[in-house]
Amino acid sequence: MTLAFQKGTLILVDYTAKVKDTNQVFETTREADAKTSNIFDANIKYQPRLVSVGEAWVLKGLDDALLAASPGEKLTVEVPPEKGFGERDTTKVRMIPLRKLGDDADKVSVGDAIELDERTGIIRFIGSGRVQVDFNHRFAGKTIVYDVNVTKSLDTDEDKIMGLLKRRFPLDESKLKFEIKGTQLDINIPDEAMMMEGLQVVKRAIANEIFKFVTKLEKINFVESYNKAKPQEKPAEQKAPEAKPAQPKAA
Repeated sequence: MTLAFQKGTLILVDYTAKVKDTNQVFETTREADAKTSNIFDANIKYQPRLVSVGEAWVLKGLDDALLAASPGEKLTVEVPPEKGFGERDTTKVRMIPLRKLGDDADKVSVGDAIELDERTGIIRFIGSGRVQVDFNHRFAGKTIVYDVNVTKSLDTDEDKIMGLLKRRFPLDESKLKFEIKGTQLDINIPDEAMMMEGLQVVKRAIANEIFKFVTKLEKINFVESYNKAKPQEKPAEQKAPEAKPAQPKAA
């Protein structure tokens, strides 16, 4: 098979993913698809997803298909369980006492996702003081269908840096500012990201990724700018209306 992309090529893909046997859409990069599928989330920035081809940034079945794709190509990819979320494993289904859920015991219902023993499980059954928890992935054993559009290959250093920044800061490009100075890169932290939880960890991740994909760089500076608050102007004092002279009454 002739590969259209080399392993490690950064590309942007638009896609919608659904479960084949139910047509349930569970993930999309397209706002319109999210709305029509009733999974729209106003807190999500819908935009093409950055993928490093062949490096497990997506499910293996999709990754394999992207290796053979080319920029601008639209394709439908069926991902079988063994290249997707795995086959169902009956040993991952446990029956436990309901009391083990503690304060949540009276709040949970069938279909809820819970955290137990540092694992995420789905409640499949509740009864007789017991609860059945399934620690398989919710799509284990399912074939997944991707409707994919390979929108762009990021080939220039500028495109790669912008793509990696948008991956960590899901903002409009106009808010992401950087400058390459030889082997040095200066990145301005957007105001919208200043109070981001775990910002230091995010900055380290960005630096590691940029060093990997833009190999000429030797130093990355993150620039944080703070503007002095302008004093609020006092509202102008309103003058009391002048008293008008009394008009003589008609005789």
